[in-house]
Amino acid sequence: MKLCIVGTGYVGLVAGTCLAEMGNNVICIDKDVEKLKKLEKGIVPIYEPGLEELILENVKKNRLQFSSDLDMAVKNSDVCFIAVGTPQKKDGSADLSAVFEVAQNIAKSMNGYKVIVNKSTVPVGTCDKIAQTVAENTKFDFDIVSNPEFLKQGAAVNDFLKPDRVVIGAKTERAFEVMRSIYASFLRTGNPVIEMDIKSAEMTKYAANAFLAMKISYANEIANICECVGANAEMVRKGMCSDNRIGTKFLFAGLGYGGSCFPKDVKALISVAKNNGYSAELLTATDNINLRQRYIFINKIIKKYNGNLKNKKFALWGLAFKPETNDMREAPAFNIVEELTKQGAKICAYDPKAMDTAKNIIGDKIEYAASAYEALADCDALILATEWNEFRNPDFDKIKSLLKTPVVFDGRNQYSYEELTKKGLEYYCIGKK
Repeated sequence: MKLCIVGTGYVGLVAGTCLAEMGNNVICIDKDVEKLKKLEKGIVPIYEPGLEELILENVKKNRLQFSSDLDMAVKNSDVCFIAVGTPQKKDGSADLSAVFEVAQNIAKSMNGYKVIVNKSTVPVGTCDKIAQTVAENTKFDFDIVSNPEFLKQGAAVNDFLKPDRVVIGAKTERAFEVMRSIYASFLRTGNPVIEMDIKSAEMTKYAANAFLAMKISYANEIANICECVGANAEMVRKGMCSDNRIGTKFLFAGLGYGGSCFPKDVKALISVAKNNGYSAELLTATDNINLRQRYIFINKIIKKYNGNLKNKKFALWGLAFKPETNDMREAPAFNIVEELTKQGAKICAYDPKAMDTAKNIIGDKIEYAASAYEALADCDALILATEWNEFRNPDFDKIKSLLKTPVVFDGRNQYSYEELTKKGLEYYCIGKK
């Protein structure tokens, strides 16, 4: 099938590449010509395991093209996907200006019936407005579809090629048939295509992300109570997760969630509720707990040094908001850097993939090391902010020898109190006294 994807951000690039991998002819559209030239050469602005290889392979096989010519792409496509950003406004609501601009441009370029698929995360009712925009700018028949993505950064390629489910919201059988055809090859293992009305599909994306964010905040709330009463948060987690009604995922205590989805989507859903006369108190608490969690951890560091961080230097392992990505949007590392440097501390950081991102955003506010162990030199303590695999089983004897004082602040509860104390390291984590 002939497809065009408007937007080569995280969602658009992964979706376009994976759809090409399944045999479709895909044109990815973006305004940034320089970015498009780099993508054609396999130079990818995001780190996502397996993505670069798939791009190069499908470009070579002429199944994947990159272009700035939206008019050409629409005229040569059966289905047009909208995959542009919906950034957060100051009031927490989603900025939909790019979505409607793309919808208008697609409409003006139509030369026959098209299925227009929205993959951008948008509030309920947006697709109705997209339909109105398209109708005002074309004489041709069309269908609007909501097809939200559920990709996890760091595992997005696998998530797209082997989805748990595909959610499709549409109004006509004609549109459903087209979407079934697109996703048929992805779902031979029996994972479902879930068909529903458009508003329910739009809501599903927000509801899923907000629920996962809530689980993380709940885990952190319980961990903080555990510290107060002398319980072990990890043992409590294991006891909870043995109940199959609860499950094991997204219940780890730590620094909370970050990235481009959970923070933005929780706030957007709060805003949607407010605009419709409802106070979403559980979601508001989820958002507040997430931010507070970072400062609870930071205050552990400040308390250790009796509120005086002048002339203290910390090694910071991890800058990305999660492993297997270079994305630093809403990363806890930002809050750690901001607060500790504000109090006079110095920081030397290392991240396997996010160093260039950090240098562009944080600049010379901190130092950067070429390796995890290099970051430890002349530091008073180690702070773990991101649970990359290479940080999971480090040489603790080496850590102790390189640090000025043997202190570890574990923001992801990766290490064992018993093991580190046996090695002579002073250990602080979350959810334990």
